[in-house]
Amino acid sequence: MERFLWICFAGALGTGARYLIGLWAGEKLGTAFPYGTFIVNLSGCFLIALVIQAALNMAAFPPTLRLALTTGFMGGLTTYSSFAYETTRLAQDGAFGAAFLNFALTTVACFAAVLLGLAAAQRLTGV
Repeated sequence: MERFLWICFAGALGTGARYLIGLWAGEKLGTAFPYGTFIVNLSGCFLIALVIQAALNMAAFPPTLRLALTTGFMGGLTTYSSFAYETTRLAQDGAFGAAFLNFALTTVACFAAVLLGLAAAQRLTGV
């Protein structure tokens, strides 16, 4: 039960972070493109790779912390459902260029972020 509560708590923090990043992105970068969703998906891909790889390489990494960070925080932070909806809406609204750009940037950049997260974890853990 304690693990479950930590995951729920971290999920709430991830959700709150997503909301604040979305507000910030809308104010600073505009709303013609879903910048907030792009930012959280990219950072979430990097962070999940970093945490999982670090947990695999460090015996002392607590399993509850790994689950709280990945399932909880990153689960609340990342927004692939929003990504799919926003990309579809852009296309339905006739903004095919923006829809394709959102799809292509998010897909390529998130895989690159996973590779960077893996490399960062290897550097941090020395493995």
